Amino acid sequence: MIMNATIQEGINMDVLEQKWQQKRKWGEKREAQLFAALQTANPPLNEEEERLLKHLFAYMPIHDLANCDGEFFVKHVRDSLKVREAAPWGSKIPDYIFVNFVLPYRVNNENVDNSREVIREELMDRVKHLSMKEAILEANYWCHEKATYIGTDMRTVSPLTIMRTALGRCGEQSTLAVAALRSVGIPARQCYTPRWAHSDSNHAWVEAWADGEWYFFGACEPEPVLNEGWFRAPSTRAMLVNTRVGADYTGPEEVCSDHPWWAEINLLDNYANTKKITVKVVDEAGKPVANAIVGFQVYNYAEFYPIVEKKTEANGEVSLTTGLGDILLHVRNEQGWGFSKVSVADADTFELVLYRNPELPSEVDWDMAAPAGHNSDSEVQVSDEAREKHEARVKEGVQIRTGFEAAFWNEEKSAELAKELQLPTDRVAKVLITAKGNGDEIAQFLKENKAHGEWPLRLLEAIREKDLHDTFRDSLNDHLAGALKHTQYQDNKELFDAYILNPRVYFEMIAPYRSFFQETVAAADQAKYQDNPAALVAMLQKEIEIVEKVDRYAGMGMPAGTYQLRITDKLSRDICFVAMARSFGIPARLEPFNLNAQYWHEGQWHDAAFEQAAQKHEEVFAKGTLFFDKVEQDSDQVAAYNQNFSVARLEAGQFRTLTIPFGEKDVYDRPFEVLTGQYRLTTGTRLSSGDVLVRCSFFTVEAGQEAHAPLVFRAEQIEVPVLGELAQADLSVFPGADKAITIPASGAVFAWLDPEREPTKHLLRELRELKIELDSWGGDIHLLVGDDKIMGELDTKGLPSGAHYTMDIGNAFSKQIQSTLTDIRGIELPLVVVADQAGQVRYIYEGYKLGIGADILKTVMNMK
Repeated sequence: MIMNATIQEGINMDVLEQKWQQKRKWGEKREAQLFAALQTANPPLNEEEERLLKHLFAYMPIHDLANCDGEFFVKHVRDSLKVREAAPWGSKIPDYIFVNFVLPYRVNNENVDNSREVIREELMDRVKHLSMKEAILEANYWCHEKATYIGTDMRTVSPLTIMRTALGRCGEQSTLAVAALRSVGIPARQCYTPRWAHSDSNHAWVEAWADGEWYFFGACEPEPVLNEGWFRAPSTRAMLVNTRVGADYTGPEEVCSDHPWWAEINLLDNYANTKKITVKVVDEAGKPVANAIVGFQVYNYAEFYPIVEKKTEANGEVSLTTGLGDILLHVRNEQGWGFSKVSVADADTFELVLYRNPELPSEVDWDMAAPAGHNSDSEVQVSDEAREKHEARVKEGVQIRTGFEAAFWNEEKSAELAKELQLPTDRVAKVLITAKGNGDEIAQFLKENKAHGEWPLRLLEAIREKDLHDTFRDSLNDHLAGALKHTQYQDNKELFDAYILNPRVYFEMIAPYRSFFQETVAAADQAKYQDNPAALVAMLQKEIEIVEKVDRYAGMGMPAGTYQLRITDKLSRDICFVAMARSFGIPARLEPFNLNAQYWHEGQWHDAAFEQAAQKHEEVFAKGTLFFDKVEQDSDQVAAYNQNFSVARLEAGQFRTLTIPFGEKDVYDRPFEVLTGQYRLTTGTRLSSGDVLVRCSFFTVEAGQEAHAPLVFRAEQIEVPVLGELAQADLSVFPGADKAITIPASGAVFAWLDPEREPTKHLLRELRELKIELDSWGGDIHLLVGDDKIMGELDTKGLPSGAHYTMDIGNAFSKQIQSTLTDIRGIELPLVVVADQAGQVRYIYEGYKLGIGADILKTVMNMK
């Protein structure tokens, strides 16, 4: 059927045609791979199919023009239309909803694959006889059977990879859930709080459309009803909840970005108390500034992160609906920049001055308040029968998933292969066990390349752990064979393995590229680049056109596609350079702090001077040395990068955080080679309330000089009041106890957990990270799991020595605690209670936030 008037009204066809033609122009060097399918499709495309294909092409990222082929998109459009026609709810879905929330072939920045087809085969028969709301719930039970939570790096793997490994972070779990729903024709979208205001990190979940309304749920974490999830309470403290649409969106929600190639939709009103504020940007003379970029920034991970950036109108104003907390407003354009910390609740309009050369203070202190949040009274009541049925489904899902995981490679099986291949047992076991459901692929690669001895294993050890989940033999064989052609640096294991053998450059998807470059580039040119790598830089600077701010995520172009397309963002261009250099036997990398492309030549690293045409090389890449100084202070915080401090360089009017390894604590008396320029050092003391005591220090790094940045943390006034009391009767029902429990002199922690939920896994990780400090404290840590929950694979490995798991039979202890401590509801887990030797309760926290471990430590070390 031809799209009706709804879609015609929802899409500006003139804008669509203009953007389609622009993408057609950008993709002309891959014309045959991308666009020939529009003419050669069998059967020929009808009007509706052609229009939807143009829509996909018009708004797709440039890196998809480089990485994908047109046949994929033709099949995707036709499959989506077939599902819409076949699904019982297909006719209910308005065209603009279908185009924006069913048709899109990607959810986030995951690798594109045929996951929709695979999922549909498994899921459709389970949902096609249900109502839309029931189908959404059933789809999430299916997702729960496939994956559980694990914290991983920023690269988003595909749904098929999540299904293969049974693990994923929240952004990957929600990608799987959205793909699952769209595969059966149900509109769905991934929702993010870009960064929490009351807690470090962020979170992603899913909204699905049913019968005219949007409902939320936690991906791979099923509930018996919709609009429930452990993140419900934290979301009331968010400063923004949004979703991204690849279109000029004209739906009813507020569009909180004005980007020409995508739209970000503000969904915060569905979760939190909000307020619409206006920011008026003026110059130093007080005149409005148009087209200035205003960043609305929240403190998170010791940096100020822009949750939204918007351009000012002709009157110098921008508006945003946000939460009732504190934000840092940061404005920039070609003429200058400026910033101001504001409290949203204080006013409706805030003035922000853009200075040509701002005079920076040596330091400034800010108290950043997080939104207070609120309790919702709209919880859906669930009958005991429905709750029991749900818990049974959850347990069944865990059994299905653990049964699948049982087939993964283990120590015994890995040892047999290591013996067969005459390779070190521990090293073989590590890569095979880490590979999870991709273990057979990795094992086959090792077997096929037995003649190469240790080299295949060294290649596997060079890539990241997540790469073992979704890198296949075609890629591995390409990189092994291509790297072993070069012998110049093979005796230098550290240099060769990391910067020639290793196919991983940044966070792009690993794909074959060495044979492509070795066959495409003339042998004489390869030899020239080996002798003079700067010539490779010059060639790419001439051949590749840079287009920024079209793709939401930079650095996603795979090297071979980038080289074929000859148009990309700077980071993808730099990744392409590194890949080509390694293909030609030249050690290359992205410099770890500033991500500048570098090559190894004549015994040292050299910066690839891509910007040399604009400025002299010495000006672009001049460096100095930065030292972080330890000072005597009241605060007892241990410095940890991106946990309580960060350092950022001023670049084009905005501060870019340096990529020092996350959590790095070895920072004192250590030289960091950094680019010259102005810097901001940010330290933060996160309070139990979620508020933060921030100090920002500003300094300059001169060429060839040392700069010293004292790491000073503002001291928290720690109070540990008595919040209640555990009576002897409370402790007598402690599970499995023959007599009343005695709390040791140091005190005790009681934590009720739900092992299948992400918040529990965060808490356990934090306890492991604080093992040394909590062992020094020496109290008991009782980790309790109700017998209606699933213990899963919980163990005490890496936990403080006083920690142990116990089943709370019949939730007897939990119920007793709740009756004693009336301030807790017992609904959200984890529930953490800290008590002193006298049984006085000194800390209570219910539900999710990062930093509960730190709260526990502060409490037990300050109890009197």
